[in-house]
Amino acid sequence: MFNPSREDARRLFFDTWRKYQAQEPVAGIEAMVLEVVLQHPEYHAMLSQPERYMDSDYPPELGSTNPFLHLSLHLAINEQYSIDQPPGIKQRYSALLAQSGDPHAAQHALMECLAEMIWQSQRQQTSPDAGIYFDCLDRKIGA
Repeated sequence: MFNPSREDARRLFFDTWRKYQAQEPVAGIEAMVLEVVLQHPEYHAMLSQPERYMDSDYPPELGSTNPFLHLSLHLAINEQYSIDQPPGIKQRYSALLAQSGDPHAAQHALMECLAEMIWQSQRQQTSPDAGIYFDCLDRKIGA
């Protein structure tokens, strides 16, 4: 199972962006990372400065978004959609997309619910519960 450290995950984002900037080829997971990064120009300057941002912390109480978490959640959602796991996620994404007309906005709706499920799991010290995820999504869809 792939279980990168915080530094490994961040290095993947920094290295992928560096390769893109240098017009070097990317492959495999780097291509997926690049797709997500290109949708987020607000992070491009940060990704160009690994020496400054590799060890940065983004405590929620300061109100700043952790760009690495944000990008990683996009990657997780892309993976979930590609394999329809948990089963039914493709259908719910399609419903959110139909409502918003914007793939990125639909992903952000999914992301809010995925983050809610993860938070509940951590708070309750239980395994992630797809029911929590889907309940949140169904409320957003109006189902």
